[in-house]
Amino acid sequence: MTEANINNWRNGAAGRKFIASFSGGKDSVLALYKAMKVGEPLGLIVMLEEEGKRSRSHGMPPELIRAQAESIGLPVFTAAASWADYEAVFIDLLEQAKQQGAEVLVTGDLDMPAHGCWQDGITQRVGMKLGMPLWEMDHREAVDEFINLGFVTVVVTVNLSLGMTEDDLGRTLTHEYVKELEARGIDPCGEGGEFHTTVIDGPIFKHPIPVRKCEILRHENYAFLPLELDEANRICGS
Repeated sequence: MTEANINNWRNGAAGRKFIASFSGGKDSVLALYKAMKVGEPLGLIVMLEEEGKRSRSHGMPPELIRAQAESIGLPVFTAAASWADYEAVFIDLLEQAKQQGAEVLVTGDLDMPAHGCWQDGITQRVGMKLGMPLWEMDHREAVDEFINLGFVTVVVTVNLSLGMTEDDLGRTLTHEYVKELEARGIDPCGEGGEFHTTVIDGPIFKHPIPVRKCEILRHENYAFLPLELDEANRICGS
């Protein structure tokens, strides 16, 4: 890996067809937005847990992910995988995307190490390039840009051992809330694993995603706010 290649990570999608690793959260959506400004998106890669009932990254139901993708206007490349076969399944999805013309994998990583990162390794194995539009971006600048662009995202997972509380679940990221998080000693992007979000509207969405908030779930140090697609209020065919 040369320094030139590393520096190209930020602009990897420029002038190229790409597939985006997609969690439905703020970082992957902001990275997708930036990549769409300079490249041609072919679809979204979403990994599911073994049973195929939830996304592996943010625990989102597949129908909610499909609603996001439909509103954005992109197909979903998806498969269920255990942690043991995660890499092999992800590479298979990359190969499928490459066969359809994808040249670059776009991810929403901010703090990926310059050398030895997993994403760089798998793209090299497949013969694709890596694009990380948010790489080494200041965390506050990233979340401020996200909010200023008009994206709307809801906190759906919190780590109760890292300063977050159940009261944070369901809150929308605003500049005021970000200041509150920082005052509490919490990274505004949640890069320490403090929280995850689900994006429900923004400039790349043709229409907002109607969601219904379900009962809070708890597991060890985590609390989760499951979101379900509110079919009664869904806009179809947009």
